[in-house]
Amino acid sequence: MSLRPQPDREFVLTLSCPDRSGLVHAVSGFLVRHSGNIQESQQFDDRLQDRFFMRVHFDVSDPATSLETLRSGFAPVAEAYRITWQLHNASTPTRTLIMVSKFGHCLNDLLFRWRTGALNIEVPAIVSNHPDFAPLAESYGIPFHHVPVTPETKPEAEARLMELVERLDVDLVVLARYMQILSNDLCKQLEGRAINIHHSFLPSFKGARPYVQAHERGVKLVGATAHYVTPDLDEGPIIEQDVMRVSHAQSPETLVTLGRDVEAQVLARAVEWHSQSRVMINGRRTVVFR
Repeated sequence: MSLRPQPDREFVLTLSCPDRSGLVHAVSGFLVRHSGNIQESQQFDDRLQDRFFMRVHFDVSDPATSLETLRSGFAPVAEAYRITWQLHNASTPTRTLIMVSKFGHCLNDLLFRWRTGALNIEVPAIVSNHPDFAPLAESYGIPFHHVPVTPETKPEAEARLMELVERLDVDLVVLARYMQILSNDLCKQLEGRAINIHHSFLPSFKGARPYVQAHERGVKLVGATAHYVTPDLDEGPIIEQDVMRVSHAQSPETLVTLGRDVEAQVLARAVEWHSQSRVMINGRRTVVFR
């Protein structure tokens, strides 16, 4: 498979539904009827919830087969099997708005991966409650929006964010160490399309200087968690996690450096998998077709 999917020739179908016999046959029959050739297919049967999940990446040989044709053709199949589904052009980049505060390691990593083609995303804007990274955004040619947030101005700031999301046709919002708690209402508006990253010390070491707290307790693992944003602070469905082993010999400053490396890698993988339609929400959990 090529690194870049062929425009208007490669598509990704994701679906979930109550488990029953004949599902895979129904999907395969739909693809055959529309000149589809499967490049990658993954499925998961959640027996605890009696729910079936599937992701199919396929190409079509008939140039007359369009995204609209495929969606119209799959609709009767979805209705018959009570399927919740999405069908996308695999080459279309995910329009991604990145939010950041004063720590820029995740932002810088995402921008580098985007510029080098490692992430199939577009970045129409960067939003921050501080002006620090305006020069970085300018160096990449990305509009930078400084939206200060105080307890008094938070409703206006969140309204401004949603105005940008809607006007710029944003598919995904990434909180790349954006150090503000989003309101419940905003979390609900962005449900399933906002990803956050944080260190893995929660809930043990809350508040300021978590790495210093971790060092004082002699932790042996430094890690990070990427998850979808929900009104339950830092408890949304987890997309990816990773850890790095550390020792007593490493200073709090070294732990911070190692932690930032893990955070950047975990967030990048979460954004990559989301942009490739590899992540499906299953209640409070996710199904990730890696």
